[in-house]
Amino acid sequence: MLLKGCLHTHTTCSDGKLTPQELANAYESRGYDFIAFTDHDYLLKPNYRELYAQVRTKMIVFHGIEITVFVKGYVHVGKIEGVEETLHVFNHVSEYDITPDQVLERLVELEKMYPLDAVEITTKGFRDTAFESLDIKYPIIASDDAHTLLGVGRAWIELDARREKDSILRAIKKGKFWNCYV
Repeated sequence: MLLKGCLHTHTTCSDGKLTPQELANAYESRGYDFIAFTDHDYLLKPNYRELYAQVRTKMIVFHGIEITVFVKGYVHVGKIEGVEETLHVFNHVSEYDITPDQVLERLVELEKMYPLDAVEITTKGFRDTAFESLDIKYPIIASDDAHTLLGVGRAWIELDARREKDSILRAIKKGKFWNCYV
């Protein structure tokens, strides 16, 4: 089954402008099949999991977190939870004001701390061709990193998988998806 999804979003549970329900509604109205709530670790509301659980949607909703990691400056790692699978993504590499070679250096350090599965190469849903051709062993992912309604639907992935969390995450880990942009 062909599925459309976004693996990096923010809600009012951290620094996003939309509630989890409003964000889910925005993605669902654009034909998405799954999204991941990945609010910032250091800004999380104490009851964020309860707020995520209250969302009513036909989409698959992954719970996640964007972890702030200090590696020669700060970077973000998205941790997305399935049922048994967990996906770790080195997020928005082009936002750190570093060169592709410096991204590769940080990637080496991150590999020592997290079982990385993918690298996100978009900035707020926009392409950055300098990072699309990184010579890395990980699949590269396009995503919105949406914080507002305006940020919803700029970049996404599509994949052919069963409509279940772990099936989706396994397909991503294997690089069996397509990056798509508006």
